[in-house]
Amino acid sequence: MTPPSRPLAFACLALSMVLVGSYVALSKPLALAFPVLLLAWLRFGIGAVAMLGWLRKPPGEPLLTRRAKGLLFLHALLGNFLFTVFMIYGVSLTSATTAGLIMASIPACVALLSWLFLHERISARTWVAIACAVAGIALFSLHKQELSALDGQALEAKNDPNFQWLGMALLLAASLCEAAYSVIGKHLTGTLGPRRISALINLWGFALATPAGALLALRFDFAAVSGPVWLLLLFYALAACMWSVWLWMTGLSVVPASQAGVFTVLLPVSAALVGVLALGERMQGVQLLAFALALASVVLATLPASLISRVWRDR
Repeated sequence: MTPPSRPLAFACLALSMVLVGSYVALSKPLALAFPVLLLAWLRFGIGAVAMLGWLRKPPGEPLLTRRAKGLLFLHALLGNFLFTVFMIYGVSLTSATTAGLIMASIPACVALLSWLFLHERISARTWVAIACAVAGIALFSLHKQELSALDGQALEAKNDPNFQWLGMALLLAASLCEAAYSVIGKHLTGTLGPRRISALINLWGFALATPAGALLALRFDFAAVSGPVWLLLLFYALAACMWSVWLWMTGLSVVPASQAGVFTVLLPVSAALVGVLALGERMQGVQLLAFALALASVVLATLPASLISRVWRDR
């Protein structure tokens, strides 16, 4: 596969995180309809069927080494399985906007891990972009989020502060998993194509989720699930397992992991917007300012260095 141009790689990274943010928010109504581990199993199962054709080794691609197999398993465990479980449980105990707030820490986590494990040199401009993303988080943290209007029929325990703290801890764990996913993915793109990486890590995710998922499926009343929820599940599975992963790996094959990590700030932006537009959650002025900082971080990370130098000289 011919690597994409840099602007196209940036577009792939941005669209990938918009999709992730959308399904993070939409996982909330799905978590009310399905047990979390059953939902994860169904997601991976649908993805496995959709990507059967992507499992075949393309001509010219090297055989998988033991190290590559280990990294694929770790990639699937952290970025697919644990991220999915932590994220769904975390959103079910808090709100989509809270998920957006906490997951905005991912750019800084990716930069730190890429420096530690990939030995990437992180430019001052990238650090400034990361600082803008972190500033958005700080603004969000000053504002107490409310549970979604969808939680009116949820258990009262979910309004307990202890459960909300547990939800936030799980979302933080999901953020760390997502950061590790980006760093490991950058290493894998050196030898494997985006499609094959997507299919292989999804297959590992399906294997990890099968014991609990199959057991829960035996006791679950699938007939009670409405048609719109099934359609939402189909979108969630394809977006989470197929489209977003392929887009992210395509962009990551060209862009350094630390710079690509800045694009993860679009995850909380899209998650919170879906929470407001589709799930009845509320957004106030401080959140809009936080989003402006988040978008500024992406612009700063993607502007050509020559343009920045020219603007600086013209001042």
